[in-house]
Amino acid sequence: MKTGIGLLVGLLLAVWSVVAQPLAGHWVKKAPMPTPRTEVAVAELSGKIYVIGGLGGDGRAVETYDPQADRWEVRASLPTALHHMSLVALGGKLYVIGGYSSGWRPTGMTYEYDPTLDRWRPRAPMPTPRGAHASGVIDGLVFTVGGVSTDGRRNSGANEVYDPAHDSWRRGRELPTPRDHLAVVVWSRRLHAIGGRIGGDYSRNLGSHEVYDPDADQWRQLPLLPTVRSGLAGALLGDRIFIFGGEAPEGTFNQTESYDPRANRWSAYAPMPTPRHGLGAAAFNGIIYVIGGGPRPGGSSSDANEAFSP
Repeated sequence: MKTGIGLLVGLLLAVWSVVAQPLAGHWVKKAPMPTPRTEVAVAELSGKIYVIGGLGGDGRAVETYDPQADRWEVRASLPTALHHMSLVALGGKLYVIGGYSSGWRPTGMTYEYDPTLDRWRPRAPMPTPRGAHASGVIDGLVFTVGGVSTDGRRNSGANEVYDPAHDSWRRGRELPTPRDHLAVVVWSRRLHAIGGRIGGDYSRNLGSHEVYDPDADQWRQLPLLPTVRSGLAGALLGDRIFIFGGEAPEGTFNQTESYDPRANRWSAYAPMPTPRHGLGAAAFNGIIYVIGGGPRPGGSSSDANEAFSP
């Protein structure tokens, strides 16, 4: 009997120790963004985190965060007010693609930013005007997938590829699950399209996780995002894809979840201090900076700047 009781107590203690263990990862609050915004575009270039456009301010704001100095700086404004656009860094330049302009009109506008000159210039427009899409870089090309086009309600499965060297676009195989407010992260020359929603309606969120191989021009399904959500942000750190935040009718999310492509498995990490959607994320020097976004579903904004270390 004593042996049985001892085994039971040992089992309970083992279970408690697992449950009681805090999730991995650590968050630190950093200098707040000067212009509170949501539905921003965020990318790292040459050790600076750029936060561009969004809802809040005049929609043209460009502010850079220096992680080493924990300080912000204002840069040349976007030529056009935009929100729900995508942003990538490539070849020492930034490229802003699509988004909504003039309120909620999907656009195909493409702008290139030269940080040395602090200057923007227009480039060849994206063939399918859209907003709430996402982009990633593979082999010097920008792959832009999903979003909302035409009347602002219809989802696009477009996968359009921009070549900055020739200022030209071509089409790739369409996203299998057309959706908007998704995240895109590139790992090992594969583009992962994660989460999102149907028709701009966050009551129709998806956990979809599809990966694109540009060599075969093919998509395949991968394990679903554990917490179904849209308006989320993603970033690559090491060999893991991290997903942050999002929204649903019930509220905003603070969940941090990570996908390990080698193990083909999702894991939960320490939650964000400030739940929000419409945020952006960028990695630098082993830390992911998660910036902006709305603390409530819909059009709310924040100046949040929180740093995550796994």
